[in-house]
Order: sequence, then structure tokens, then C-alpha cells
Amino acid sequence: MDRRRLLKWLFGLPALTMTGAGLAQSMDGVGPPLRKSKAAWAALLPREAYLVLFEEATERAGTSALNRERRDGTYVCAACGLALFDSSRKYDSGTGWPSFWQPLPAGLGSKTDFKLLYPRTEYHCARCGGHQGHLFDDGPQPTGKRYCNNGVALHFVPRADRLPELRT
Repeated sequence: MDRRRLLKWLFGLPALTMTGAGLAQSMDGVGPPLRKSKAAWAALLPREAYLVLFEEATERAGTSALNRERRDGTYVCAACGLALFDSSRKYDSGTGWPSFWQPLPAGLGSKTDFKLLYPRTEYHCARCGGHQGHLFDDGPQPTGKRYCNNGVALHFVPRADRLPELRT
């Protein structure tokens, strides 16, 4: 068994898509994992955001203001504040959810989701484990990927503004 598969088997979510020499190296710049109980997250977040991030719900298509966001900036996890996507990688997929063709390095982990009875790749924040959305192979070049994100799972920070401190 290779190291990546061993980490997947041993640690679950945060290690699933980590690359390089292992979990410790892949977490550089992300900080230590942020672990809180579901009750603690529910007390900190708006209900809809909590349901998407920690109960893996999906917001209704076309409801997020981030679909229309066109400014230059960074999209951060709505739970912990980790930077996940740059606006230069965002595009209009026509799906009704904010979509990106590439995440920022070390920001995401993934797992296989069988909720619709067929396998899909679900991705989440590498720091807090909050569910962000699903990954598809129908995006634009150069990656051909579509990171289809729930808008309530993200906050937009304009480029001129300072990124928020990571939640503790």
C-alpha cells in the first residue's frame, strides 16, 4: 500500500487528496486542522451555511450572490477562513453555483460520495473539513475541471482587502 492510500485509510477526509511527502508537508500554509463539534459550528454559522458545510446539504441552484460576483479577489471557507479559490479561476458554468477551474494549493481535500448511488468526487476545506461542493470533468481548459461550489460555503474577499484571520 502506498503512503497516500495508507493516509486515506488511517485518517479519512483531510488526507484524501494530499500530495507530496505526506500529510505534514501538504498542510504547509494551511495550519493545523481545525476541529470543532457540530454543535460548536452550528452556534458560529448561519443555519444554511452550517447545513451545507457540516451536514453536506446543497443550496438551491441560482440562489447565491457569488454567482454574480465578478470582482478581483479571493474566496475563503465560510467556516474557518482558509483561502480556497482565486477569482481569476472562476467562470460561469451555467449550473447556478459558483464554479472554478482550479483551487489554491493545499486548500482542498476530497472523498468519494455515493449519495446519488453513483460515485462523485466531493471536496471540502482541508483545514476544517467543511463540505464545499463536487468536482466534475466538464470544466474549461487548461484543467478541464469544474469545482462546483455552494455559495454559502464561501466568503468573497476583494483583492484590496486583507484576508480574514483563520478561525480558531
